[in-house]
Amino acid sequence: MRTTAEAYLLLAPSLAGLVFFLVAPIAGVVAISFFDWNLMGAPRFVGLANYREMMGDSEVWRAMRNTVYYVLLNIPAQTGLALLLALAMNRKLRGGKVFRVLFVLPWMAMPVALGIVWSWAFDPQHGVVNQFLALFGVDGPAWLSSTGWAMPVLASVNIWQYTGYTMLFLLAGLQSIPESLYEAADLDGAGSAQRFFRITLPLLRPSMFFVLVTNTIGSFQMFDTVYVMTQGGPGGSTDTLNYHIYQQAFQLFRSGYASALAMLLFAVILLVTAVQVLYFRKRTVYDFS
Repeated sequence: MRTTAEAYLLLAPSLAGLVFFLVAPIAGVVAISFFDWNLMGAPRFVGLANYREMMGDSEVWRAMRNTVYYVLLNIPAQTGLALLLALAMNRKLRGGKVFRVLFVLPWMAMPVALGIVWSWAFDPQHGVVNQFLALFGVDGPAWLSSTGWAMPVLASVNIWQYTGYTMLFLLAGLQSIPESLYEAADLDGAGSAQRFFRITLPLLRPSMFFVLVTNTIGSFQMFDTVYVMTQGGPGGSTDTLNYHIYQQAFQLFRSGYASALAMLLFAVILLVTAVQVLYFRKRTVYDFS
């Protein structure tokens, strides 16, 4: 009994933080979603009206499509590049530690500051991107004013910032694979492609599972880059669901409706994460003994 009491006492600070900074805010959002509230006057209970409005709001589903498009642009490219970098760093090249630091530096920068810098870089008149393309006779577009290019530009900024960070987790996974497995494969005459697909990828699944789940959740919640670089434009082509929630809550002061949108985003993230967990659950190897 005394041991149990001591355990709860030691856990109390963490449990208090979990309750006050995670559980309570989530419960608050759920409750507010059933009210019409402008953050200043008295809230008015409206039941499921916010959810019914959300289901018929074309702007919400446009924002959802934009969010999914961004995730599909970001996750495959970021994961693939991170895996290539991790494989290169795992070869113990000279200066490998320096390159690891250089690859991770973008992740350490503030997203708002990066958004401002990249906005300058993609400026159609004076940006370095179009100036570089002009050296090859290519007339670069107005990147952030184009409905076709704006979202790929935002995804490229995120890929540049987080690829090195993702690489660290994949590199840790690569370094945890026993070298004896590759030696045995060499003795059996396995080629490099066979070693990669039969040894590396299967044993890298725990790390791959972690980076895919966390990066996908982060991509669905993307806000900073949109806020700084495009404000949801042009023509709503970069209006992601998280940015739409911000607009409803803090520009239009419809906190009840914004809370309902937040519950939609939560449900989508939960569904996607559940699919990823089910996919990896029976395909992941953890024990190398």
